[in-house]
Amino acid sequence: MRYGIKSVNMDDMAKHMGMSKKTIYVHFKDKHDLVGRAVEMFNAHEASEMAAIHEQKLNAVEEMFAINRWVISLLSQIHPSVMFDLEKYYPNSAVMLKEHRNKLVYTSMLSNLKVGQKQGFYRKDLDPEIIARIYIARLDMFFNEELFPRDSFKAIDIYMETFKYHIRGVASEKGLEYLTKHYKKDKKQTA
Repeated sequence: MRYGIKSVNMDDMAKHMGMSKKTIYVHFKDKHDLVGRAVEMFNAHEASEMAAIHEQKLNAVEEMFAINRWVISLLSQIHPSVMFDLEKYYPNSAVMLKEHRNKLVYTSMLSNLKVGQKQGFYRKDLDPEIIARIYIARLDMFFNEELFPRDSFKAIDIYMETFKYHIRGVASEKGLEYLTKHYKKDKKQTA
């Protein structure tokens, strides 16, 4: 996550863990196997984090901000080349990550939108099914090198602008009042 996938080889990993490369190969067939299992572990961790946020029983706006804080902490730890490396050199792992993420985010977003409508924080006239799918469609753009070159844009900045765009787009008058009242103090989270 810190250096990118391609730039770290099995020798680097063995040295970092203080073991021989031979020992690593006892547990992993090759680097593809290691990356695949790392993605599985990441997917499980992501699902656990989302479940923990959901279990807090926050209102819909608070839940979105809790997810937002978690995503920001995650993005701050990921080297910009990780997604590119996954897609180019480990396509099976990239597909596994994307499918899991899309299902998890879609389910979470759909639930949040429906709850937010019931609570009055989100507009009654929006279609949660469509908005959840639009949200997923935008996820890939954070790491799109053509759209957002790494030397000009940071993934965190792209995410924050997208988050603000989303939350203001779905918020009702009550939701906008809540946003203004509760998030004016924190410039990083102000929507």
